[in-house]
Amino acid sequence: MTAPPTVTVRLLKAGREKVVYRAALLTDDGTHIVVRAPWTIPVRDLGFVRFEPGDVFTEHFWRDRWYAVKEVRTGDGALKGWYCDIALPARLTGAELVSEDLELDLWVSGDGTSVLRLDEDEFAASGLAERDPEAAGRARAALDELEALVRAGRLGELLERPGGAR
Repeated sequence: MTAPPTVTVRLLKAGREKVVYRAALLTDDGTHIVVRAPWTIPVRDLGFVRFEPGDVFTEHFWRDRWYAVKEVRTGDGALKGWYCDIALPARLTGAELVSEDLELDLWVSGDGTSVLRLDEDEFAASGLAERDPEAAGRARAALDELEALVRAGRLGELLERPGGAR
């Protein structure tokens, strides 16, 4: 069995590089890109979830959507939940995947009992609404769309179907 190809994932925030890592490229249907990578940096405790070395992130990016959804599992496969970044549509050029975070986030616990909208204060302070009102509106709409999909129990449909739920 051949190992999947790898890509360099570059996550940007406010135009600056936030983190860079290597990930296995699982699928790319021309719109929906899926990669998998282990969490290799120190523990990050967000209060509602801890990301720890050994956790595995299966990350879904779209070229036509303003978000990325990251399924988070422990090293032994237990589902922690989904961390959703509101971001510009992803760009995959050669072996480099770039996603630019727009501050807004959504957390969905693995058991589905907790859905948290995150970083709305950071989004407001980012100045995006003043610099680019259209992008800010699309970011807010993407957060609302994701939350509606989660509350309707359709997040799995989004991640499993080519092109995802609409």
